[in-house]
Amino acid sequence: MILEGLVTTLDPDGSPHLAPMGPAVEDDFRRLILRPFPTSKTYRNLLRHPEGVFHVTDDVNLLARAAVGRVETFPPARPAVKVRGHVLTDSCRYYEFVVIEVDRTGERMKLVADVVGEGRNRDFFGFNRAKHAVVEAAILATRLHLLPVAEVRAEFRKLRSIVEKTGGRSELAAMDFLGEIVDDAEGGR
Repeated sequence: MILEGLVTTLDPDGSPHLAPMGPAVEDDFRRLILRPFPTSKTYRNLLRHPEGVFHVTDDVNLLARAAVGRVETFPPARPAVKVRGHVLTDSCRYYEFVVIEVDRTGERMKLVADVVGEGRNRDFFGFNRAKHAVVEAAILATRLHLLPVAEVRAEFRKLRSIVEKTGGRSELAAMDFLGEIVDDAEGGR
């Protein structure tokens, strides 16, 4: 199963880096299969320092901003316990991991990681259609260079309807933010 979340890694200067990622996970969370693009900072960071933290979060605003690379300030974090890295303090759950295998043969790299530590910061909000719609919109916003903007805009209209019916302030703000990303892309083409 693919589980969308956020990964923290260490930049060359030791500062934390944040990126969205949807690793394949099993029910027991003992292993993660990460599939970053070879050009991504997360991939380069994990090659240099093969440790990180995967976070399960319901903060769709942070996830949306991370997806398009517009997180103004790094969110509150504390040092991880089992790896050299950072745990987002507002995440629901987190999994500290160590990369044990790297496969460079595909378009996307495959990193197999063992979970060496885990923890819980707070309860998960629960299933909510608006939160899921924002995650889908964020994924679409990262595909603007691959998909026609008109197609993305049509999907955004459907997703926005879901958010307007079932979301709160945070979800509406995230959709507004992502809508601006689509508008900017449309103006640039």
